[in-house]
Amino acid sequence: MFKDVSPEELYYLKNQKHTLVDVRSPKEFEEATIPGAINIPLFSTEERALVGTIYNEEGQDAAKELGLDIFSKKLPEFIKAFKELGTPVTVFCWRGGMRSKTAATVNNLMNVPVSRLKGGIRNYRNWTKEQINSLPYPPLYVLNGHTGNGKTHILHQLKAEDYPVIDLEGMADHRGSIFGGIGRKPNNQRMFNLLLGEALLKYQDAPYILIEGESARIGKVTIPNRFYQHKEASPQLFVHLPIDERVKNILSDYSPSDHHDEVVEAFHRIKRRIHTPVAHEIEEALKNKDYHTVIKNLLIYYYDPRYDHSSNCDEELVTSIESQSVEDAIEKVKDLLSAIKKT
Repeated sequence: MFKDVSPEELYYLKNQKHTLVDVRSPKEFEEATIPGAINIPLFSTEERALVGTIYNEEGQDAAKELGLDIFSKKLPEFIKAFKELGTPVTVFCWRGGMRSKTAATVNNLMNVPVSRLKGGIRNYRNWTKEQINSLPYPPLYVLNGHTGNGKTHILHQLKAEDYPVIDLEGMADHRGSIFGGIGRKPNNQRMFNLLLGEALLKYQDAPYILIEGESARIGKVTIPNRFYQHKEASPQLFVHLPIDERVKNILSDYSPSDHHDEVVEAFHRIKRRIHTPVAHEIEEALKNKDYHTVIKNLLIYYYDPRYDHSSNCDEELVTSIESQSVEDAIEKVKDLLSAIKKT
């Protein structure tokens, strides 16, 4: 008989040598899953749709019979996939129902120890949302500044050096601007909340957390209000770089030559908000694939004015970091954090 584990138990198991297996269809897995899970599905996306159709048209018993017929043919490979993992395993489906019960039962019958997440991913999502809404937050330090000033690069480098960093854009898989989804596959709100909830649990005892300054919405997702308000009331570290350095950063990050049509499409969505002669100049530069000119004009005539207009931080919370490069800014941020740690 398999054991049911709670979301809290599962979170701590994940940090040990333990494999988490999502047995839902590949489409469901791609939409959102528990961070770190792998997919060993009972049914393909098409098979799941067929079983659902039979359930709606002929009832539960007919759907079960079809499901059993489909699954029995792939049972040996299914068991083999679990045996090859070589670690303790917990399985889950949407709400801890038939699919995860079947996966846990057949594996245990074959002497492969498998537990099941009680209530499935739905229960785990609700639990992580509770953490977001109830955990005491450590102090935040918010990296802020104009578009292209290297905030994301700074966070990534500091995270690589084991600083406590939450990368909100990484969790959204979106850079936060009208061009922010280019070359990305943005996450939905469910996946974002799962990632944020786990990150807050990870850093609940940290002396502070570093994040990037974001608006309430990043691509398809909205930052939970309690966390967003905490960010707004936190110290802001404003990074300033020369504009040509910012253009260079954006060219490196976005690779516009690899995504020309997407860049053109995004520009047309904001064209009417830009002074007509400048919009024409940008459009001409796009035709010529002169991305340096495109980006520089967008910064000067679109992004910087909008940023200056929307930025209304309390001056007492602001620390300015004047730098000549991202590498220079990283060292200055580290010096500042060291000074904070000593106080």
